[in-house]
Amino acid sequence: VQLQASGGGLAQIGGSLRLACVASGFALDEYAVGWFRQAPGKEREVVSCISGAGTDTYDAESVQGRFIMSRDNAKSTAFLQMNSLKGEGTAVYFCAAAQNRLVVVTTQSSYVDWGQGTQVTVSS
Repeated sequence: VQLQASGGGLAQIGGSLRLACVASGFALDEYAVGWFRQAPGKEREVVSCISGAGTDTYDAESVQGRFIMSRDNAKSTAFLQMNSLKGEGTAVYFCAAAQNRLVVVTTQSSYVDWGQGTQVTVSS
């Protein structure tokens, strides 16, 4: 089981980035997927999550209306479209998978498979 996160980089405040999480070694459609982030000196926090079928999503209050999570199970890939980026969005972003196809999973402890993280830096 492997998850590979990509798409991070440098963006300006108000800009956009699109992260991708590619899964290999397992059928991603059997898993809920989540994006999490960890800013310097802070604990890792949930950003957005999506159910296995992609029918239900959850967004943390801090990103509601700006971030959109989606998935393409045929390509074993989940995405996080980040718009209207703010400075507090600077963090390492991780994707993770939880073996639960039916519901959105928002608790970090339920996620056992994690990608390596991709750095997002938002600057003015």
